[in-house]
Amino acid sequence: MTQLADDRLVGELHEVVGEAEALLKATAGATGAGSRELRAKVQASLDQARARLHQLQDKARAAGKATDEYVHTNPWQAIGFAAAAGLVVGLLIGRRR
Repeated sequence: MTQLADDRLVGELHEVVGEAEALLKATAGATGAGSRELRAKVQASLDQARARLHQLQDKARAAGKATDEYVHTNPWQAIGFAAAAGLVVGLLIGRRR
């Protein structure tokens, strides 16, 4: 996955976790066996989402650090790659016109 896709996924997961927490708070006063069971399931899903979110953030940080180290170690290769990518994007845009 690209860094942009990782960032987007992390943002979406933050949003889902926030919404789930708001839902749990809103239903805190609900009583009955069914509501307790539902809240327990939602809480378990929320805990799993938080764990996955932390894993993705750790992976994104590691990928960013590895990229930074590579660019500092091999600056000319990084410049060449960026130039080649720019050329390809320019050609694709030019073909559409």
